[in-house]
Amino acid sequence: VVAFPFEDIYIDRQHILHTLTKREQKIVFYFALLTASLGIGGIRAIVCPLSAYNLEDCGLKELLSFFNWFYWLVNLNSAVVFVSISYIQHSVARSLGFLIPFVSVLMAMITIHMVRGEMIYRPKTDSSLLTTFGVIASALKTCCVRYRYFSGGVTNWLDHAKENYGGQYSETQVESTKSLARLFPLFAFQILYRTCIMQIPSGYYLQTMNSNLHFSGFVLPVAAMNVISIVPLLILVPVLECINSCLLSSKDTGHCPTTYIVVGQLSAALSMVVAGFSEIHRKHFPLVEQTLAEEVLLVSSMPCFHLAPQYILLGVAEALVTPSCSLLSFRLVPERIRGISMHFLTLFNGAGCFMGAFFVQTAHAGTQGNWFPHLLHEGKLERFFFFLASLMMVNTLGFWTTAPRYSNLNEEHTSEFRGSLPEEKLLKHEKAIKHYDSVLESSPIWSPMEKT
Repeated sequence: VVAFPFEDIYIDRQHILHTLTKREQKIVFYFALLTASLGIGGIRAIVCPLSAYNLEDCGLKELLSFFNWFYWLVNLNSAVVFVSISYIQHSVARSLGFLIPFVSVLMAMITIHMVRGEMIYRPKTDSSLLTTFGVIASALKTCCVRYRYFSGGVTNWLDHAKENYGGQYSETQVESTKSLARLFPLFAFQILYRTCIMQIPSGYYLQTMNSNLHFSGFVLPVAAMNVISIVPLLILVPVLECINSCLLSSKDTGHCPTTYIVVGQLSAALSMVVAGFSEIHRKHFPLVEQTLAEEVLLVSSMPCFHLAPQYILLGVAEALVTPSCSLLSFRLVPERIRGISMHFLTLFNGAGCFMGAFFVQTAHAGTQGNWFPHLLHEGKLERFFFFLASLMMVNTLGFWTTAPRYSNLNEEHTSEFRGSLPEEKLLKHEKAIKHYDSVLESSPIWSPMEKT
């Protein structure tokens, strides 16, 4: 709603809805961006973990299927939004592009309020995010106080937070935090990957905006090009479901998600390379005038569909990487902190977006606008894409070397890991005692040999 007044909106020729100055409109616009980012962050941090809480008893095949179809539905929604709203803003009325999301969110809030009783989940008291941070802070504090004994009594630095070693947290809480800490390298390798994905609304957007958007007498909205990166995901998910049904029926099932991540990151690196060559190719076309948002721009006469391969490669990367990372984040931690693990994955994905903005700003300032010029045909944007591709190749190699630690996902490993926690060991021991007592009660006191 607050992003509505981009310009003066006339009710009729005599009445103006608002008379905001350009500076006031900028303040309103950035405030709208802030509120939208807070809302999006809250939704992403809650919806997927809330759905995944009901999957605690599912196997590897069901989990991977859930995350595949979850992100398939999310991207199907995005495709509808990019096609419909971008067309309405571009060809019908810009104001309706803000009114439609407002009405949709309002209806969603009403619906959630009606079914809120069925959506409440209360995790265990020892599985909060504050507990996780408390374990880390307590271990760091104890390490600083007893640094000379660091290598003597414990095998892991987080063990300093245990009550047995002077900390204030139970062994169960510390072991859960240790399992989460093992995933931090996996999360860290997603930062640069997410930076590449963020080229769609930044570097790829500039390329598309400076290309010929005319198609059969119709000017395509720039945002509609995002659909090209979504279509591969919508096609690949059913195909991957068929592949997973074959692969996950065998005994060696652990390498499937890590292999998907490696292939997906290679696809993202290849997309950056293709984008660089597409930029070189785009400059060989003569310049033409194109009206975009009521402004006449000098753009390349190259059709924007020549950029489709780089969008498709990023779509393939998303279809392979995102569901697999969610599966690993959910599968490799105890049930009590699975929601927290998903939160950390979302947090590191957001860090990748900030990293992308930092790279763009640094490249623009360091090259004095040569890599991101005001007139794109006068600069060297392809160098930025080649730079990202080289970083992404190093990132993929780094993940490939650490991938074996995330490969053991079979059921035996999960059961063994769950049973390593003291409380769960005690629970299994109590169940065994009850089973033994029931066997004694149902069996005769005297054996046949004693009776004879």
